Amino acid sequence: MRPVALEVAWAVQEELRQRAEEANQLRRKQLERAQYEADLAQRRYLAVDPANRLVADSLEAAWNERLRTVADIRRDIDAQSRADAGALDHQQRAEIGALAGDFPSVWRDPNTSDRDRKRMIRLMIEDVTLLKGTEITMHIRFEGGAAKTVQLTDWMGRRTPAGVIAEIDRLLDQHPDHEVAALLNERGFLSGDGNPFTREYIGRLRRQYSLKSRLQRLRDAGMLTLREKARELGVTTRTVKKWRARGILEAMACDRNAYVYSPIGPIN
Repeated sequence: MRPVALEVAWAVQEELRQRAEEANQLRRKQLERAQYEADLAQRRYLAVDPANRLVADSLEAAWNERLRTVADIRRDIDAQSRADAGALDHQQRAEIGALAGDFPSVWRDPNTSDRDRKRMIRLMIEDVTLLKGTEITMHIRFEGGAAKTVQLTDWMGRRTPAGVIAEIDRLLDQHPDHEVAALLNERGFLSGDGNPFTREYIGRLRRQYSLKSRLQRLRDAGMLTLREKARELGVTTRTVKKWRARGILEAMACDRNAYVYSPIGPIN
């Protein structure tokens, strides 16, 4: 039986082929529509009284324009068909097979994005069953019928310590996620898996532990969004941004390049 990674590679290839076919069908529908409009323009031109030169010239110009559109679409179809045909030549197929045969290298390759890794997992795995107790047992069923059971005996040790969660909750009173991550890293804190904190990781911890975001906390305190502040003042959002940049309006950062604004009058 071919390796699971090889099955993934061919699944990717098949998906690309299907996408190319769908795009080709769409282009052919466009061609059919353009040809219909060209035929209609021709009938209109042939039906006009030749003595009416202004109308005849206009209809002839419209017909010629439709014919040029048809020709352009035909050229696009031919060019794209040649490109699709060469998208996976024999050498590329061999490279896919070689990469698939060494799945760990593909996975660890710095050029492989997290998005691609998630896509690889989705193509590989049929389903996963988690049994949680003092240890976590994962029953993994792969595409093609293969199965594997994995046990994590130290998963509790990988959880972010309660003290760090409490510190994150405290920092969120004054800082957005990316600043919280930077402050924790400056102080030498590490996540449950031993890695530095990132903005995305802080966001996941907030959702996991039901911590309010910086934006939620400021909104609870009565701060206004950009659109709300613009409505309050009767100006555009662009004007609000300008006034904030000039220090005319008081604002507080709730994320990168995102701010909330103090209302007119006291904050609740």
